[in-house]
Amino acid sequence: MKSRPSPPRLWPGQPYPLGAHWDGRGVNFALFSLHAEKVELCLFDAAGRRETARLALPEYTDEVWHGYLPDLRPGQLYGYRVYGPYDPERGHRFNHHKLLIDPYARLLHGALRWHDALYGYRVGDARGDLSFDTRDSARYLPKCVVVDDTAGVAEAPRPRRPWRRSVIYELHAGGYTRRHPQVPEALRGSFRGLAEPAVVAYLADLGVTALELLPVHAHVDERRLVDMGLSNYWGYNSIGFFAPDNRFLTRPDPGEFRLLTRTLHDAGLELLLDVVYNHTGEGSELGPTLSFRGIDNASYYHLDPAAPRRTRDFTGCGNSLNLAQPRVLQLVLDSLRYWVQQMGVDGFRFDLATTLARDGADAGFDPGSGFLDAVRQDPLLAEVKLIAEPWDLGPGGYRLGGFPPGWGEWNDQYRDTVRRFWRGDDGQVAMLASRLTGSSDIFPNHGRRPTASVNFITAHDGFTLRDLVSYERKHNEANGEHNRDGTDNNLAWNCGVEGPTDDPAVRALRLQQMRNLLATLMLSQGTPMLLAGDEFGHTQHGNNNAYCQDNPLAWPDWACLADGEGAALHRYLRRLLRLRQRHGVFRRDRFFTGQVIPSSGHKDITWLNADGSEKQAADWQATPHLLAFVLDGEAGVEHLGPQGQSRRDDSYLVVLHAGPAPAAVRAPPATLGAAWRRVFDTCAADGKGDGLTLPAAVEYQLPARCLQVFERVEAAP
Repeated sequence: MKSRPSPPRLWPGQPYPLGAHWDGRGVNFALFSLHAEKVELCLFDAAGRRETARLALPEYTDEVWHGYLPDLRPGQLYGYRVYGPYDPERGHRFNHHKLLIDPYARLLHGALRWHDALYGYRVGDARGDLSFDTRDSARYLPKCVVVDDTAGVAEAPRPRRPWRRSVIYELHAGGYTRRHPQVPEALRGSFRGLAEPAVVAYLADLGVTALELLPVHAHVDERRLVDMGLSNYWGYNSIGFFAPDNRFLTRPDPGEFRLLTRTLHDAGLELLLDVVYNHTGEGSELGPTLSFRGIDNASYYHLDPAAPRRTRDFTGCGNSLNLAQPRVLQLVLDSLRYWVQQMGVDGFRFDLATTLARDGADAGFDPGSGFLDAVRQDPLLAEVKLIAEPWDLGPGGYRLGGFPPGWGEWNDQYRDTVRRFWRGDDGQVAMLASRLTGSSDIFPNHGRRPTASVNFITAHDGFTLRDLVSYERKHNEANGEHNRDGTDNNLAWNCGVEGPTDDPAVRALRLQQMRNLLATLMLSQGTPMLLAGDEFGHTQHGNNNAYCQDNPLAWPDWACLADGEGAALHRYLRRLLRLRQRHGVFRRDRFFTGQVIPSSGHKDITWLNADGSEKQAADWQATPHLLAFVLDGEAGVEHLGPQGQSRRDDSYLVVLHAGPAPAAVRAPPATLGAAWRRVFDTCAADGKGDGLTLPAAVEYQLPARCLQVFERVEAAP
């Protein structure tokens, strides 16, 4: 008779660090749960199909269940079963029949397969989530993998790019290379594909300085999307905050992400991650039990204090993580440190960041919340870029300008004002002036700089740049929601025709508008963010919510670089970015004061009327579609560089005209400069100015819908 194998040896282990950690001799397991009564560690075979051992963790210390297995090695698959009360009306949803993902898992094996057994209650039961399901969910759930991270990261020196020299490029880690002709087929859609020499060389040559990847944490596809044959392409549905999503790996090795960071750093490029700590993929109280809900629902989630059976949904995704709970805050901070220290990233963009700072009994936004205070004082996180999406869907959720010093914030007011201006809306000039100069009205306190404003015109959420000038209405039918999803507030202008057209005049106008929008973005004070593919005119055919489109609709079409329009737009943006990088006057790290600079006798910025005179308060409504100003490069004399060097620069006249007809404009008076040479012009396909030099105070014709930049020169020829 064949004897059963003896169970693995199990020792008490340690309560820290949390997760599964290989120390070179064995593996320590530690899991937080405040309300659990027992925790079982389940081990699986290499295929993840058969449970080979089930061991109760022997110790409970400081709210952590833990044990040590000296015979285990990296590569072992595991999960947890957690025992405790199933009492939804008190907020508890323990169900030991459900295998659970370790929140600290470094890698997952397999994919989620939707089945009713994944729910803690009986789906379809008349009692709803008050019922109790006894089916084992293990066969449908990904398994956690023990990983050897003792080696740490052998990384290239970080670029440590200052904010004022940063240009962020937002992209999807998988979709970006799906159609890239120079990436081997087997690597397309992966971190390794993104690290290919042709891709990295393209990014460095374009002139961007930092990649911001849409979420790469392990995430799940919502059941309704899977039922429609779709997936959560964007990835804003995390189920693990340490494990990279397997869709981006060519083999089960997190080291592929480390290779990407090292490769980018070697090229002088930073890597930022869009992270989703505001909610998880478990959805509302009617969602599945995959991890956090079964480990300790009442600790991990914001629950309605009047009815703890219900989750509080500040995110629109069914639940909200409760970072006011110290162990949940620890989870997020440990995750952030892991991605910086072990994986080499250079910063984060926090999705729906307001939720992370909801604190106190009313779960209101608190700028002194535990999360914001902890991040602020953390020596490791203090060295990386932190960017907030400064809103959520809860009460008082819109918090633009409300985050602490050191944070950047997505500035949607910048986006909306620039769109309205170039669409031709009246009454935008005064607001545009503030947005172009760093939004000092939004970020005025605590020594914050113009770079706190992360300026963007397009992002993953909304129209692409080409679609912004080609469509006025969303066309989201492919999403399977009868075009109900996605915003209707696009602030777009289709130039007279909805969608594709062969009309050469309309096509030319659309290209002109794209050049205007890009020039406005890159010549504004603040930190610019560009959506990948906009540089060559990628279209999503009017879909402004392509979150579920993991297909050519959302993948950048590299063939655009080979056609005339796309190639010209790409060359144009390269020229524009070089202008920005060469001249610090377009990327100051201090707000303008409007005061005279003693060394030059001029103001650091002078706002002009169309006749060249300086604007007064009563003049701001006089020319509703025209804005002109002089940036005095002498302002840099008073602002020293890192080694104490002067930041003196050239001076520039910038003129934006969104009107439908040419306008008569007069050059600035001699007191501001003897002459002005045109160095950049959005009317030119490549943006190159024709060198036309205007003597002071001379009148000239400014074409309709254009932006021109003039450099101050000593004297007219």
